[in-house]
Amino acid sequence: MEKDNLKNLFEKLDGQFDIETPSIGHQDRFLSKLKTQDTKVTTVKSKGKNIWKPLMAVAASVILCLSLFTITQQEPEVKDLASVSPELSKTQDFFTTAINKELALLKDERSPETKVLVDDALKQLNILEKEYELLKVDLTESGDDKRVIYAMISNFQTRIDVLQSVLENIEEVKQLKQQNNEIKNTI
Repeated sequence: MEKDNLKNLFEKLDGQFDIETPSIGHQDRFLSKLKTQDTKVTTVKSKGKNIWKPLMAVAASVILCLSLFTITQQEPEVKDLASVSPELSKTQDFFTTAINKELALLKDERSPETKVLVDDALKQLNILEKEYELLKVDLTESGDDKRVIYAMISNFQTRIDVLQSVLENIEEVKQLKQQNNEIKNTI
């Protein structure tokens, strides 16, 4: 299709092209004119270049500073519960302390019999921690939306529930092991 358009264009312009040969010495005259224009342009450019060089450096510095300033302004700090209110700060501290205590107990209970339970609990806690990080971003973007705050508190409570449930299961495993040992000793 493009070839057809070009072919049609050349057919329409047929006979209208300038095909005369320039007179002798035309090339020399043309080159000498170019050389004189080239020296004029270079001198004008060099004078202009001296004026613009410091101004361009200042402009580049200003642009760089503005771009750095806007980049730092565009990345708002991610908020957590503590940044919303003093009460929620206490709530966050309470949950964090409780989770850390339960987590320490869980890690102390690690044994060959409970390894699977502990590893599974840690995986679930990692998933909940990642969800909490997303909730922090949502809180920042939503402007302290109460639904996000409730979801964050619920996330903390779920982590505690997971830890308590696993610790209860570990206690049951210990009791079963103890009962098996007692039965073996009586036989």
